[in-house]
Amino acid sequence: MAAPFDQTAEPALLAIDGAIATITLNRPASFNSIDLAIAKRLEQISAEVEASDEIKVLVIEGAGRAFCAGGDLQTIGAAAASDTIAAVVGEMLQHYHAFIAALQRMPKIVLSSVHGSAAGAGLSLAFMADLCIATEDARFTPAYAKIGVSPDGGGTVGVTAAVGPRRALQIFLGEDSFSAAQAMQWGLVVKVVPAAELKAATRELAHRLAQNTPAAIAATKMLVQRASANPIEQQLDAERDAIIDCMHTDEARAAIEKFTRKGK
Repeated sequence: MAAPFDQTAEPALLAIDGAIATITLNRPASFNSIDLAIAKRLEQISAEVEASDEIKVLVIEGAGRAFCAGGDLQTIGAAAASDTIAAVVGEMLQHYHAFIAALQRMPKIVLSSVHGSAAGAGLSLAFMADLCIATEDARFTPAYAKIGVSPDGGGTVGVTAAVGPRRALQIFLGEDSFSAAQAMQWGLVVKVVPAAELKAATRELAHRLAQNTPAAIAATKMLVQRASANPIEQQLDAERDAIIDCMHTDEARAAIEKFTRKGK
């Protein structure tokens, strides 16, 4: 007889509750740092979430005392010592960046739920999510410059989109760490809550987001992502096409009919 599957041994877990999926980074002993095993697992999980027509919201959280401490320095240190950085880090980021690209691409709202430390790739992950909620005592630590490297994990995408290029440079090159309150002031975090309330507040926000229709979520995310790059005429054309497509869905038809009945 095969041994029972031990889910707790998985470096990342996926739980699905109706329209809400939750990915839990599950390497608490290493503060959920990113190594090859978790990178591969996250790529696999994200493909499953992306392919689901039922999931509207994806929550990302960390097990234990931290959200994510960034790249696994033991893995990186061993690669540096053996002069295999290009191969080791390249393979790890091939899988991890596939996961990050899926978060950006998937027609679902991605919500990071941050407690403890979000450092390096953990900071990048927190802000590559479409929205971030954090505890009052959460700390965001860029970390990259401290070890003489540039950001990865989509950090330059998520942070720059939220705060602009000048503030992004300040964050990555001129900040040792910053608080959740500061992150909220800069527009990186949408809500700050006491640590004891994070689970409930995350669930409440996820359910609020999941009340939206799949078409509205997908179209709004796509339009917002492209707004800064598109010429105004192209963006307005995209808005026209998207709203018409949304209006053709059964959910929108029913909602419009409900509103028109109220007006009579």
